[in-house]
Amino acid sequence: MESFALHCLSTPSLSLSTRASLVRRSKPILRSPPSISRNNPLASHSLRSPILFASKPVTSFSPSPNNKTHFPIQASQSPQSQTSLTPPPPPPPPQGAKIVPFIISIAIGLVVRFLVPKPVEVTPQAWQLLSIFLSTIAGLVLSPLPVGAWAFLGLTTSIVSGTLTFPAAFSAFTNEVIWLIVISFFFARGFVKTGLGDRIATYFVKWLGKSTLGLSYGLTISEALIAPAMPSTTARAGGVFLPIIKSLSLSAGSKPGDASKSKLGSYLVMSQFQSAGNSSALFLTAAAQNLLCLKLAEELGVIISSPWVYWFKAASLPALVSLLATPLVLYKLYPPETKDTPDAPAMATKKLESMGPVTKNECIMVGTMLLAVTLWVCGEALGIASVVAAMIGLSILLSLGVLDWDDCLSEKSAWDTLAWFAVLVGMAGQLTNLGIVSWMSSCVAKILQSYSLSWPAAFGFLQAAYFCIHYLFASQTGHVGALYSAFLAMNLAAGVPGILAALALAYNTNLFGALTHYSSGQAAVYYGAGYVDLPDVFKVGFIMALVNAVIWTLVGLFWWKFLGLY
Repeated sequence: MESFALHCLSTPSLSLSTRASLVRRSKPILRSPPSISRNNPLASHSLRSPILFASKPVTSFSPSPNNKTHFPIQASQSPQSQTSLTPPPPPPPPQGAKIVPFIISIAIGLVVRFLVPKPVEVTPQAWQLLSIFLSTIAGLVLSPLPVGAWAFLGLTTSIVSGTLTFPAAFSAFTNEVIWLIVISFFFARGFVKTGLGDRIATYFVKWLGKSTLGLSYGLTISEALIAPAMPSTTARAGGVFLPIIKSLSLSAGSKPGDASKSKLGSYLVMSQFQSAGNSSALFLTAAAQNLLCLKLAEELGVIISSPWVYWFKAASLPALVSLLATPLVLYKLYPPETKDTPDAPAMATKKLESMGPVTKNECIMVGTMLLAVTLWVCGEALGIASVVAAMIGLSILLSLGVLDWDDCLSEKSAWDTLAWFAVLVGMAGQLTNLGIVSWMSSCVAKILQSYSLSWPAAFGFLQAAYFCIHYLFASQTGHVGALYSAFLAMNLAAGVPGILAALALAYNTNLFGALTHYSSGQAAVYYGAGYVDLPDVFKVGFIMALVNAVIWTLVGLFWWKFLGLY
């Protein structure tokens, strides 16, 4: 009907009354026109014309050739011509593994297995497992598949090839430390879901936020306090601190991806990013990789009694000095344009008012985490293992409805971590049992002895090498799974005291998380906010790595000597 009306309107031989009649007839049909879609080639048939959808009746019309009526889109336009204007859809992403990384990762294992001569001291089973392990590690770096999928392929290969039995391959899936890491992810989700972490950080903004430097210290201190009960640096970054930083920055006129970002946002993001590593190094339960480090150290015979207390005691002085120094150093090195933020406390107060009083779930979360931390500190005296304390805490949160089981199921990173951590820990443990680690240690010891290096010199060299190699890794936990055992074994072979070597490597694992924009989960979160440029990330990351190295070397070695670690 509409096409017919348009045709008639364009025909000068029709009278005005006829045209008006057609308009009146078409109104009931077109009173509720179909929705218009840009991408629909047939949408032109339902577009309104100036006459057919006039809100008032047409009172005059001149058929004069000089008084033509123009329509935006002709109703007779063919669908084919409209379709030709639509860009073709992008090709679907390739399925399966990335070919080049896949071939390289497999080739590394095959070269070690079949082309590199097997040492006499090593059994064929151990050598074959080493080749599978190296291929798995190469895949973690090159990423032909997601980490969990690639680790599962390595696990399957070790069973199919007869290198490991099924129980031996899956033995690490019952590891207490790995389950403690998984439960830690659920605790972090509870902090985000209840809003408790956001509330704590906002209080520190209210108390210390009158200047940009004070604002940075407020955020840094609040993360250090939250860290032992929220064991995921990435969750703290994305769920608590980045939203607060973005809100403060935008209110000060500092926008991401804009020249105004240097007013406030760039400094706050960089300061929080660089401080996060020290917050994670301060407490054993502040990051998942900390727990994994101590588990791998145990497999090499380095056992720390009362690990939570011992870890905190050894890290306390150098970590606190670094936490206090980082915002100030960056204030000089990477200064913000805005020095004073008088509106920040008022904004924080307003936000706290909008959040309302502390909720029941927040109170439950506080009580549960205080109980868990108490059991982590005193658990050994009470005969309660760390993982059991975490299980008790999670059971309370589930029973009282702070978390539900869907929250746990949707925490994909926890289950992914369970899968690939267990594979790496299991392989590393079997390599130790089969004698590979002891063979590597003896080889390194001979090399170091040939250079007549004392254990302090070897300790410094190996720590620096372990740190710098992280430029090749995109995951702190992946770095630990790949290299921690090997570097700890080298330290032990060089005569470095076991607890000193184990803790120093573990602390380094947290500190190198701010080297690059890909060096950790929180690095991707902060860089993705759009407030820092890539060259600045590398430059500041390198300089702050040197600053941390100086602090942890001078303050740390003095403190550790006082504590009797060496």
